[in-house]
Parts: sequence; structure tokens; C-alpha cells
Amino acid sequence: MKVREIAHARAGDKGDISNLSLIAYRIEDYALLERHVTTERVRAHFAGIVHGHVERFLLPGLGAMNFVMYGALGGGVTRSLALDAHGKSLGSALLDIDIDIG
Repeated sequence: MKVREIAHARAGDKGDISNLSLIAYRIEDYALLERHVTTERVRAHFAGIVHGHVERFLLPGLGAMNFVMYGALGGGVTRSLALDAHGKSLGSALLDIDIDIG
């Protein structure tokens, strides 16, 4: 299953930092997200794009988590030569992570 089947994402950019929020559509799916969408999994998913560390902040009361990814925007949005590798694109890519519920 893709993460996008049970959650949506919001994104923000600041300097060379991308801030992605992952929000479960249904609160009962939050535990699945917490178990499978870890800092290590996100770091591996964005290998080659995110060059700094990744932090995860859990917001279980909201059914959400937030990832702060450093070195994610090619030096910063205004310095990047990438056409669209900024927060909203990274948020969409986050939803493409496969999780095994079997």
C-alpha cells in the first residue's frame, strides 16, 4: 500500500530546509504511519536529494507527524537549479512510500 492511500502531506520551505507534514485521513491509521514511516525510511527514500539529517516529530493527538529535512533544496529554493524539487514535490514523493501491512 502507498502512504497516499491513508494520509496526505503538507509542505513548507525555508532556506535549504524542507518541512513535510504527514497527516492520517483516519486517526486509526496513525499507528501504521508511525510504525512504517520512520526517520530512517524517509532518509532512505530521499537519498540523493536530502543531503543533511532528517528529524521526525510525532503529533499523535492530531494523527500527524512532521519531518524536517536539512540540505533538501539544493542550497535553498532561490539558489536551486532544480525545476521543482521543492517542498510540495517532496511531499508528493513522501506519499509514494510503500508500506507493508501484511
